[in-house]
Amino acid sequence: MLTYDLTQEGVALYDSLYRHIREDILSGKLKHNEKLPSKRALAENLGVSVITVENAYAQLVAEGYVAARERSGFFVEKVERHGKRQVPTSGRWEESGQESFRADFTANRSDENTFPFSVWAKLMRKTLLEDSEKLLKREEHAGAYELRAAVSRYLYRARGISAKPQNIVIGAGTENICSVLVQLFGRNSVFGVEDPGYDKTARVYASNDVTCRYLPLDKKGVALKPLTESDVNILHISPTHHYPTGIVTPIGRRQELLSWAAGADNRYIIEDDYDSEFRFSGRPIPTLQSIDGEGKVVYINTFSKSLASSIRISYMILPDGLLERYTEKLGFYSCPVPSFEQYTLAKFLDGEYFERHLSRMKTLYKKRRAEIECAIERLSCKEQITVIPADSGLHFLLKVNTPLTDEQLTKRAREQNVKIACLSEYSRLHEKKYDHCLLLNYSLSRFADLSFLDKILR
Repeated sequence: MLTYDLTQEGVALYDSLYRHIREDILSGKLKHNEKLPSKRALAENLGVSVITVENAYAQLVAEGYVAARERSGFFVEKVERHGKRQVPTSGRWEESGQESFRADFTANRSDENTFPFSVWAKLMRKTLLEDSEKLLKREEHAGAYELRAAVSRYLYRARGISAKPQNIVIGAGTENICSVLVQLFGRNSVFGVEDPGYDKTARVYASNDVTCRYLPLDKKGVALKPLTESDVNILHISPTHHYPTGIVTPIGRRQELLSWAAGADNRYIIEDDYDSEFRFSGRPIPTLQSIDGEGKVVYINTFSKSLASSIRISYMILPDGLLERYTEKLGFYSCPVPSFEQYTLAKFLDGEYFERHLSRMKTLYKKRRAEIECAIERLSCKEQITVIPADSGLHFLLKVNTPLTDEQLTKRAREQNVKIACLSEYSRLHEKKYDHCLLLNYSLSRFADLSFLDKILR
């Protein structure tokens, strides 16, 4: 039976297993036509889930190291070996200057172990068989129509959004979409972003040489008075679930923001629906785009958070007025996402694999969330901690009662080999109300050990 040490820090379990088996094949330890253990037997031997083994086998099959024979199992393929290969003893190359932590609560991304490799590999093969001719043709600048139509159908099923495929534009990640919007609106526009907020958004706009204003939040989202008194004409917000505060903008404030946008021809709202899929109670919050009757909202979202950070596929929905301008001004561009990935994702959406994947993820993350809540209750310092509740997202906000500064809190955590962030780090306006508020992302936390909080708060 194959036995490996899969506890490599920074490497997903399925990835570690895949690498070990691949190296055994390349080194000749596993011979041509040798049968691999069944998924269940290997999972039991290694003490991992069957899905971990399934994902590792699927990757090996996809790369041609292993063949899956119906009703027989998995067998090693013939692989040529040329010369001596240099393999890092730890199973991965060490990244120069990168710190290693026992726990990293700043990582705001999906767990790589949850990626549905077996389904994705099956759909990739199907794409090669069914769409081989289309894959070599140049796609429309807005992306493959098949994917845009699949996104349209998914949005109607899941979010109640009615968007025609021709109004949907595919991009290579949210950063790419934001850069395109700068070109669409023009560099004379003034962009407004939330404070506190996701810093990369403002950095993308700044890198495109446009003026960017930081707008304060109140309990309902972007505060209206500072907005109306500013020279902002393009407002980038996350009204469904703001990161990192977790604020959900109520209908009254949404209508006020739409009225602000309707007040001038050059005003628009970019609705970033990032992270909206991970809502754990109640119905999904209706989008701002769905109540926009003036064509003033550009809706954007990405599959990077819900599938994997390496899936650089995002999209935006342009209102009819902006679509005409986009086609005329930017229609000469080629779509930056490879056709192969677009057609595979289209099949993933139309087969409703995506909804099933999200359902599994919500179950997993809800369990991890409950473990964190229980871990907080076990802390001796729990009387110093107030949990700021939120029904969605993959992070906790903890208000702590301490004389320590935020810099001292993060430093003490590092001394415990734990990486944390404070809410104040996400604010450029430096409002005191965000001090002493810890931000704990738990999507990658496979354990609920928060004992470091007892040590840093004592």
